[in-house]
Amino acid sequence: MIVLGISAFYHDSAVAVIRDGRILFAAQEERFTRKKHDPSFPAQALAEAFRYCGITASDVDYVVFYEKPFLKFERLLSTYVQFAPRGLRSFLQAMPVWFKEKLFIKQIIGDQTKSGKILFTKHHESHAASAFFPSPFKEAAVITLDGVGEWDTLTIGKGSGNKIDINKTIGFPNSLGLLYSAFTYFTGFRVNSGEYKLMGLAPYGEPKYVNEIYDNLVDVKPDGSFRLNLDYFNYHVGLTMTNRRFNKLFAAPPRKRETPIRRVDMDLAA
Repeated sequence: MIVLGISAFYHDSAVAVIRDGRILFAAQEERFTRKKHDPSFPAQALAEAFRYCGITASDVDYVVFYEKPFLKFERLLSTYVQFAPRGLRSFLQAMPVWFKEKLFIKQIIGDQTKSGKILFTKHHESHAASAFFPSPFKEAAVITLDGVGEWDTLTIGKGSGNKIDINKTIGFPNSLGLLYSAFTYFTGFRVNSGEYKLMGLAPYGEPKYVNEIYDNLVDVKPDGSFRLNLDYFNYHVGLTMTNRRFNKLFAAPPRKRETPIRRVDMDLAA
């Protein structure tokens, strides 16, 4: 059996080919277009996958996309309605790409791959699968943490053999990934790109803001679950990750890109 995996239309579009459980090919579209974090449909990576593996579209048994677009669209609409009229600018900016591409992903994949056997899996199931199935373990606990998939931001499950069962989830807008990206944004790095820079900055600072973060931004429950205080964030309604209240808490505005790194940036990273 040959399975073709596709990621597209967000960031780092990619293609993977699996035959009978063995990875034959995996590559990001940016390697061929030379566009960093290229989000476009990975047409060049797909062509190279077929060439490298010596297969054609007729050899592919299933094409699998890494998330469920309609479920994600439901979350976007639900969020906009919940927080209306805030978020109007974000809504107007997001909708064109949905009506142009993301709501028609199945048709686009079919046109590009010439395959009618197209399946969709949940975003966090894809992450869990990419960790557990290539691992040497026949059984394992599987934990995924991300910004957000369709609704889930964190999942806990169990992998056994060729199955993964998700047992517990935490949903949007409560997200450790988005909390991390909020600090990425505030310290002047690009979200979904510069998170590693925030990590690299940490050793240069002192963790003096730990109490402020726990007291104001995130409420950690005894069982390890958590809730974010949305009064300090803007990602659910706007075009930025943080807001003026966040700025006031740390007595500084977000750092502008390509400007000198400040002491507050180092200490927040720590």
